[in-house]
Amino acid sequence: MRLSIPPIGRAVVTLGVFDGVHLGHRHLLHLTAEGARQRRASAVALVFSPHPDEVIRPGTTVPRLLPPETTLERLAGLAIQAVVIPFDDALRSLTPAEFLDALAPGIELCGITMSPTSAFGRGRAGTPDRVAEIGAERGFDVIHADPLLIDGAEVSSSRIRGVLSDGDVPGARRLLGSRPLLQGRVVRGDRRGRELGFPTANLAFDYTPALPALGIYLGRVSVPDRGVGPEHPALVSIGVRPTFHDDGRILVEVYLLDWDGDLYDATLSVELEDRLREERRFASVDALVTQMRADEVEARRRIRAPG
Repeated sequence: MRLSIPPIGRAVVTLGVFDGVHLGHRHLLHLTAEGARQRRASAVALVFSPHPDEVIRPGTTVPRLLPPETTLERLAGLAIQAVVIPFDDALRSLTPAEFLDALAPGIELCGITMSPTSAFGRGRAGTPDRVAEIGAERGFDVIHADPLLIDGAEVSSSRIRGVLSDGDVPGARRLLGSRPLLQGRVVRGDRRGRELGFPTANLAFDYTPALPALGIYLGRVSVPDRGVGPEHPALVSIGVRPTFHDDGRILVEVYLLDWDGDLYDATLSVELEDRLREERRFASVDALVTQMRADEVEARRRIRAPG
């Protein structure tokens, strides 16, 4: 088997999904780049797509901290050459040695960066010790990367998804090294927000985003092709709108402060800054509107607050 890899030449590689390109990933990527510099080689991230769990357990969908294309953009911003590796049953069946062989001729492997829990290949047999044995035979070595710990626990995508699901946006930002991001296309809704005096942009996603706990959030919006942003303040509602109906469908609606215009069909990026409150059902529409006005006041207060 040969993978479709562009001609890169000598390279130090690391591999994974890199969802979020969080601080733990950046630690691993820094070691990869440093190892490449020392060996006068390219630094390469082999990015599995789709998420291996979705192949190993059919029917599973792993929510993403970033759209896949944004993951690649952020890797490029770290001076890492990203190569997407299609993950399927054929790839999954390869032994570690067969997988490494499949990188040729595009990549001449001179190093591979791995954490103590890293493993790849059939039955996850490609542990750092096994890969080091293969490398001793083939002329490359393993760069050992200790996991990055924050508050005594490893920084991982699954941990960040858990923190987000609790509604802890600052906690997620601390692990990500950036604000949590949602990116979607603005579609037509039922215009209920406009009727209430809060016209919202309703988002549809071409990926499954890792959403935070239901509630109202302060966000920062960018819509470059419509002249919005960067970091235009907004209120973000993530929920099922229980005051009107609850069919279980989670909606993401964005109300831009001090802006009026047409956003339909635009791609909107919203970075979450903090949670204002939980979602709740109100006894009347008037009570809901009163709370929405209070949410806007609180959002403006936080925008003005130092730091």
